[in-house]
Amino acid sequence: MQDNATEVTAAGIARLAGVGRAAVSNWRRRHADFPKPVGGTETSPSFALAEVESWLRKQGKLAEVPLRERVWQQLVGHPEGPVAALTHAGCVLLLIHDRPTVWLDVSAGSDERLAAMLPGALEEVLTPRFGPVTAVNSRRAVNSPRPGNTPRAVNTAHANADPVNTPANTTGTHADRVNTSATDAAVNTHPAVHLPTGPDLLPSAPLLRGAAELAAELGARQTFEFLLGRHLDANPRQYTLTPADLAGLMADLAGPARTVLDPACGTGALLRAVTTRPDQELYAQDSAPELAALTALRLALHTRAAVRGATGDTLRADAHPQLHADVVLCHPPFNERNWGHDELAYDPRWEYGFPARTESELAWVQHALARLKDGGTAVLLMPPAAASRRSGRRIRADLLRRGALRAVVALPVGAAPPYNIPLHLWVLRRPEKAPAQPEVLLADTGQFAADGRGGPDWRDVSEAVLDAWRAFDRAGTLEERPGLARSLPVIDLLDDDVDLAPARHLPPPTAADGAEQLTAVRERLGETLRLTTDLTPAPADATHPTRWPLTTIGELARGGALVMRTGGNGGHARVPVLTDHDVLAGTAPSGTLPESDEEAVLVEPGDVVVPVLGGGSMARVIDDATGGAALGRNLVLLRPERTALDPWFLAGFLRGTANNRQASSYASTATRLDVRRLQLPRLPLDEQRRYGARFRALDEFERALRRAGRLGEQLVRGMYDGLTDGTVAPD
Repeated sequence: MQDNATEVTAAGIARLAGVGRAAVSNWRRRHADFPKPVGGTETSPSFALAEVESWLRKQGKLAEVPLRERVWQQLVGHPEGPVAALTHAGCVLLLIHDRPTVWLDVSAGSDERLAAMLPGALEEVLTPRFGPVTAVNSRRAVNSPRPGNTPRAVNTAHANADPVNTPANTTGTHADRVNTSATDAAVNTHPAVHLPTGPDLLPSAPLLRGAAELAAELGARQTFEFLLGRHLDANPRQYTLTPADLAGLMADLAGPARTVLDPACGTGALLRAVTTRPDQELYAQDSAPELAALTALRLALHTRAAVRGATGDTLRADAHPQLHADVVLCHPPFNERNWGHDELAYDPRWEYGFPARTESELAWVQHALARLKDGGTAVLLMPPAAASRRSGRRIRADLLRRGALRAVVALPVGAAPPYNIPLHLWVLRRPEKAPAQPEVLLADTGQFAADGRGGPDWRDVSEAVLDAWRAFDRAGTLEERPGLARSLPVIDLLDDDVDLAPARHLPPPTAADGAEQLTAVRERLGETLRLTTDLTPAPADATHPTRWPLTTIGELARGGALVMRTGGNGGHARVPVLTDHDVLAGTAPSGTLPESDEEAVLVEPGDVVVPVLGGGSMARVIDDATGGAALGRNLVLLRPERTALDPWFLAGFLRGTANNRQASSYASTATRLDVRRLQLPRLPLDEQRRYGARFRALDEFERALRRAGRLGEQLVRGMYDGLTDGTVAPD
C-alpha cells in the first residue's frame, strides 16, 4: 500500500532516480507535468512520493522504487518526524523479531485495524524486554526534540524540560525540580520506551508494513540498523557518535560482564559492543528521549539481554541509584559548565572530592565508580585536559591514592569526535581494598595515527593497548615499553600538578634507534630522488592541437563501455575505505564508514576513481594494493570494459584542466564535478594504449615526487627533533 501523505525532497528524488539534484531542477523547469510541491518551503520544497514515483516511471526514469528507498522515504516524510517514525518501526520490528506470528495476525486487514490491535500486541513484547510500559503520546514522549535534536554527547536536564536546540557539549534547560539525593533523583527519570497508542500508530501504518516487508528480506535487526544508520548519516551534525572500533576497544578493556551500565548511552554503541552472555542485563540512560528510546530498541534487537533504558539527566536524576554493575562504559559530554555543580554539592557520589564547575568529566568518573560493585571496572572516554587541569588535581590524587584509577591511555588523533585532539581512555576499578604499593599504567598510542583524514590503525591500537593492559592487570606492574607504555608508582605522580598525560611520562625511543631511523630515511630519500630523475618526462615535442571527435562519460555508461558507481556505504564488513583525500594525496585507504545493510562499493584493480568535490583535476587508477577497499563519499568509480577502454587513457584525459572546468558547477562554497559530462576522444584501442602508457609514466613520476616530499619532511622533522633533544650531534 502506497502512502499518499509521504513527502520527498528534491534530494530524495535524486536518490530515487540515481541522478544529481541539478537534474531534478532541470526536470521541474522543462516538464510542465512534473509534480507540484505539496509542502516544504520555496527554496526547499517537498513533493508527494506517490506522484513522484508515478512521474518517474512514466518518463522511463524509474522502473520501480527499491524497497529500501521506499521505506526510507516513508520514514523521513512521516508527519510526526523521522524520530517518531523510527521508534514506531523499531517497536514493530521487535514484535516481528520476537513474535512473528502475532504480527501476521495483527497486520491482516486495514490500516485502522492494524493501528487498533497493535498496542496490545506491542505491550506483550515490550514489557518482558523493557519492564512495564505505559501509553504516552509520541509527540511528547519520543519526538520532543524538534529538528536539530540534542547531540548524543549532551546530557540535557530532564525529559520534560522544554525542548531546545542545544549546542554540543552544553547541558541545556534545567529541570523544574532538581533533587540532590541520588536516590530521590530517580523520580525525575522516565522509561526509555513508551507504548504508542492507536491514533499515534495510524499515520505510521504504511511505513510499518514496508518495514515488515523489508525485514522479510533483510531480517528485523538488520532493517532497524539500516534505518537508524541512514538517519544518523543524514544528520551528522546532530549526533556525536562513538566509533564502533573505539567502542569495541573500551568493551574489551572492561572485560566480560553480566551487568553493564552506560549512563550517557547515545545511540548505544558501547553497550552494543559488549560480549553477550546468559542472564545479561544492560542499563542505559540518556537525557535525550529519542536517543534513549532508539538505543533500547536497538539493544533489544541485538541481544536477548534484559534492557533497562531510561530518559533523564544522569547526574541530576540518576535512573539506577541502587545499581552495582560489573562494568560501566561511558562516553560522557565534554566541557559542560551547567552539569549540576550548584545543586549537587552534597551528593554522596563525590567520594573522591567535589568536582569544580569546570570538571564535569570528573563528576562522570565518580558517578561511574559509584555505580560499580567492589572490584568492578569502568572505562570512560575523556578529553586530554582532564588529566592535567589544575582544578582537578586533588580528585586525581585521591583516585590514585585509593587505587581507583588504574590506567590512562592516550588515543591517536582522529580516534573519535572531536577528531583534532588525542582523546584519553581512563580505566577505573572500584577498590575492594587499598593496594599496598599501587602503580598506574600510562600508555600513548599516538604513533598509530593515520596520515590522512581517516581514523587510526585500530588493529594496531587495540593490540598494543590490550596487550599492555592485560599484562599490567595480571602483575600490577609493567616493564617499560619505550614510547608506548609503562607503569609508574602512584607516589611518583603525586606532585603539585598530578599530571597524568601519558606523553609526559613515557621516554622516547633510544638515541641509537633514532639515529638509525634517520639514516634509513636519508637512504630511502636518496633512492627516491634518483628514481625521480630517471622518471622525469623527456622534452615535449611541439605539435598542432588535435581535434578529435568527442564522447562523454555519460554516453559511454549508457552504451555499456563502462560502469559508473558512487560511494558512501559502509556495508556489513569492516574494510579499509578509500577517501577523496586518499585519492588526491595518492595514499593508501585511510577512512572509515558506519556499518550499514547497504552493500559497499568495492574497488577493483583497473577501476578509475574520481573525486567530485573541491575543483581539482584528479583521477586515480586502482592498483592491486588498493583493490578490495570500499569506495568512500564524494567519489565516483568508473569501471571500463577493457575491450573498449584503456583505464590509463581514461584516467589521463579525465585529468585535463579544460575538461574539468567545463564539467564543473560552482556553488557559493564548493565546486562539484559532474562526472557524466567529462569528455573523451573517440580513439581506437591501440591508440588509447599509446596515450595510456604515457599517462602511466606520468603517474609513476608524480608518485615518486610525492614520496620524496614525504621522506624529506620526515628527515627534516627528525633532524630538528634529534638536534633539540640531544640525540643527534651538530657536526
